[in-house]
Formats: sequence, structure tokens, C-alpha cells
Amino acid sequence: MLHKRRAIVGTAIVAVLGLVAACGTSKSPGSTSAPKSAGFNAAIGKIVNPSDVKGGTLQLWSSQDADSWDPAVTYYAFGWNMNQLYTRTLVSYPGTPGPAGTQLVPDLATAMPTISDGGKTYTFKMRSGLKFDDGEAITSKSVKYGIERIFAQDVIPGGPVYLISQLDQGQNYPGPYKDTSPDKLGLKSVETPDDTTIIFHLAQPFADFPYLLAMPGAGPVPQDKDTGKNYGLKPSSSGPYVISQYDPNHKVIFTRNKYWDASSDPIRKALPNEIDVTITSNADDLDSRLLAGTADLDIGQVGVQNTARIKILQNPALKANTDDPVTGFIRYVAMSTKVAPLDNVNCRKAVIYAADYTAMQTARGGPTAGAIATSMLPSNIAGYEKGYDPYGTAQGAPQPDKAKAALAACGHPGGFSTTIAVRNNKPQEVATAEALQASLGKVGIKVNLYQYDGKLISSVVGSPANVHKNGYGLIVAGWGADWQSGYGFLQPLVDGSVILPTGNNNFPEINDPQINSDFAKAAQETDPTKAAAIYTEINHRVMDLALYIPVTMDQALNYRNPRLTNVFVSNAFGMVDFQALGIAGGGK
Repeated sequence: MLHKRRAIVGTAIVAVLGLVAACGTSKSPGSTSAPKSAGFNAAIGKIVNPSDVKGGTLQLWSSQDADSWDPAVTYYAFGWNMNQLYTRTLVSYPGTPGPAGTQLVPDLATAMPTISDGGKTYTFKMRSGLKFDDGEAITSKSVKYGIERIFAQDVIPGGPVYLISQLDQGQNYPGPYKDTSPDKLGLKSVETPDDTTIIFHLAQPFADFPYLLAMPGAGPVPQDKDTGKNYGLKPSSSGPYVISQYDPNHKVIFTRNKYWDASSDPIRKALPNEIDVTITSNADDLDSRLLAGTADLDIGQVGVQNTARIKILQNPALKANTDDPVTGFIRYVAMSTKVAPLDNVNCRKAVIYAADYTAMQTARGGPTAGAIATSMLPSNIAGYEKGYDPYGTAQGAPQPDKAKAALAACGHPGGFSTTIAVRNNKPQEVATAEALQASLGKVGIKVNLYQYDGKLISSVVGSPANVHKNGYGLIVAGWGADWQSGYGFLQPLVDGSVILPTGNNNFPEINDPQINSDFAKAAQETDPTKAAAIYTEINHRVMDLALYIPVTMDQALNYRNPRLTNVFVSNAFGMVDFQALGIAGGGK
């Protein structure tokens, strides 16, 4: 899920503020009056203000547009969460709080798959009567076509590509736009013997395969509505809402899909009549609107800015409407192994030792924004080791003597110059970059800050050619697991087989045979304990190679409008589950 993306949080989410929660009560289902404040962290592990009342307009805000509204392209965490409104998949997450929220359930499918051929064949039967927003039938061929679009990375790059590695198997399938088959359904590893049956053939067993089918890009797409690179401007809907208006960087309006049948959808509540998303570049203004009650929720769910944070923590009434969950993200600075002199491991180690981790943590909002991270596995992923701190960074202070020794070892005893790329619409990331810039300067490493529009991440820092051309030695970002395993978290960041020309997430561009081999072994390991041990070793190798500067194990202090109903932090997304939300009294 990078800056991105989706966080799959499988363990119970624990708050660590240690402050006394404000008291309150939840409103009973069907109530028409505004509920009282439910209390601090009330939406973690349980539902705040449960209700089945429909109606009203949900007012969501964001400090940036989605990277794309095309389900095959989006890779932001909130993009995957929002896709629940208009994209259904064969399997999905159940829309329930707590650890159970990470257990896949049937969505378009009638049941979980039948698995045969030693774990290499997955067969799904689909529900009948499914329709897109124009009334066209959703069939197995619609699902296959949607998956085939992922292969067209020359046309629609930027999204996760796991399904390519699992389903191509040497065919070199180019995607439907260059498919020479008359029906444009030429991917050989996926069969659709009838309109309600779809069969996936893998070359090797992959225990995590169903999780790939829960990603938005595995949703159905009608061929006659596919506009290629422009599909994200008006995607078809298989869910309860349709994008009826989209003004890029300003507004997205979702209205009801009249062809969606609630009886065929066991997951989505679809309570509001309309869902408006207002996009602003002013994060502080967004926070002000939240606290004033004119905005319901920030869909970014990365936490309020420092000004609002102070107000909330000092005001029990405001704090009673907030949650501070561990999100499953790690905030980090990646180091490019293809940009000199950071192509030298000792120069990279010099940066790690020179960094002021307390200053970077403070830049993100202090301890309530997350503990200092010491490696590249978050605490919710099996394989994480409590206390593993290979560079001694948990103590928070720079280590200038070790930094200078590393600089001498890499042939730059007086330091060097490089550029750090950071999204200009993420104030906490900019502040992190500035804190790092200041600490590195003390050992002679001169850092130039380059700020860019976060929406362009796939083509700016996600393009290796552009990174090399502009000398982006350091890249500020964050990442949450695409699903809850070491593969789902680490593989996009460090597996050499997934370095892409655009939409790349392996910013260090590491292509290490040992790491690649370990991922291949872990992919076929059905014993979770043995798989976790492999991910531990990968994490060690990543840290030995000094590819990343882990900054914080992310927490996000988010405010929820007290008028919202059915509010809970989804362990599947590491944030409030948007599809469940309603408005007290239907907005009356």
C-alpha cells in the first residue's frame, strides 16, 4: 500500500499515548440525533456509533488527489480503501473491526476458491445477477479482462504487479491493448469456461495468492468502457457507488449505483446517499475544518498536522473524537544504490549514523506519531524482532564519530553532496527531510531538497531513469503491507525482479541474488513460522546493505466527526473503513 500505500495490520492495534481516554457513549442503531463523543481510541477494535440509518452526504477531505482512481493503477492506502465504494473483487476483507478484519471472505465469488493441483490451481464460482453501473453483466470474462490490464505497464503503470509475476509464466503477455486474440482475453493462465467460473493456473504454489485477488486491480472492467490511460477519469463501478463527477485535484463526487444489489454484497453497507471528496493542498486548513465539524474525515488517515495535534491533546472534548492507531506503515528515507556516491555501502552507512532520529520523529509529530523504527519490518509482520537495532538508532541521537569513519571508508572523508526528493504536499515528510538535511550537514554531507507534487510520485521518484538524471540519492516515503506477511511488506521494496521503469517502489534499485532467492523460497513456504524466519533473514540483509533509513513505526492521530456512524479502524487498511461509514440520522 510507500507514501502509499495500503497497510494490512493483522495484530490488535495498540495505542501508546498512555493518556486517559475521554468517556462517552455510542448511539444505538436507528437513532436520528447526533451521537455523543465515543472516547479516545474508541474506534480501535470496536465500532463507534453503530447504525443502519441511510441517507445524507458524507463529507470527506484529502490533502491530495489519489495517485489514480483507476483500480489497476492506484497504490495509495486511501485509494485501496476508497475503491471499496466502486470496485468489487472475487474475495475481499469483511468490513469488521479487529484481527478478523484481515481474513478474506467471498465478494464477487460465492465462496472461497477450490484449490487443487498441489496448490497451483484456484477455481472460483461467481454470484449470479452481478451488474456494472450501466446495467452490463459482470462475468468471469470481466474479471479476467480487468486482471489483464495490469500487464499493460506501458499504458497504465504505477499499481502493484504481483499478478504479472504469478500469471505470466513466460508468455510475455503484453496486456489487452496489444493482445492479438479476437476477444482480447489471451492470457493463457486464466480460464473462463463459462460466465460464472474463473480458473487461475500458477506455475508454482503461492500460499498468498488469494490476497493478490483482493487488490483493486483484480476487479472487473468492461472492455467496451476501458479508455486505457484515461480510465481513471471515469472508471466503471461494480460496487454501490459510481464516480459521477471528477475534477482532478479539486473534487470527487460519488453517487449511488442503481444497479448494485445489496443482497449480492455481504460486505458493503452503502449508507450515505452521496459521498463528496474535497481535495486541498492546505493540510492545516483541512484540520481546521475537521475540528470545526464541516469536514467528516481526512481520507489520507496519516494524522493531523502539529498545530491540530497540540489542540487535540490539550482539549479532552476534541481528543474524545480521535484515534491513534499503529498503522503498520514504516516511514523511511530510501537511498539509491545507483546514484553516486550512495552506490557505496559505506556512504549509505554514513547517512544512517549521521541522522538525528529524535529530530525526524519530532518532525513527524513526536512519540504520538510513532516510535523510532530500527529496521524495515514493522511490528505487525511475522518475522519482526523486538530489540533488533543493528545501527543503534533507537537511542535517537546522531553518531557523528561512526558517520565520519564510514565517510572515510567510502572515500569521502570531508563529506559529499546529494539531493533528497520529498512530496511538497506532505508537511511531515518535508519536515523530516529538513531534519535529516540539518543533521547530515554537521558531518559534511550537503543535501539539496527537491519538493515535487505527490501525485506524480510514479513518474518522479518511481522512475529510475528520472532518479538517475536528477541525482535523487535520498527519497522520503512510507510503506504499509499490501497484505499481512513479510512478502506483502518487503517484496515491493527490495526484490530485484520488480524494479519497474515507471511506478517503481524499489527505490534503492537493489537486485541482490540472496534477497531474491529468499523471496522465492518464502513464496512457496506454507508453514507461517518457517516463512517468518526467512523474512527475518531478508530484513537482516536489507539492513546490512544499508538501503533504507527507517524513521518511525507509524501511528496516526486522526479526528472523526462525532456525527459519523459505524466508525472503526480496519485492520485490513490500517485506517477507518470508509465503506462502513454513515451519518447520524441520515444527515438530518
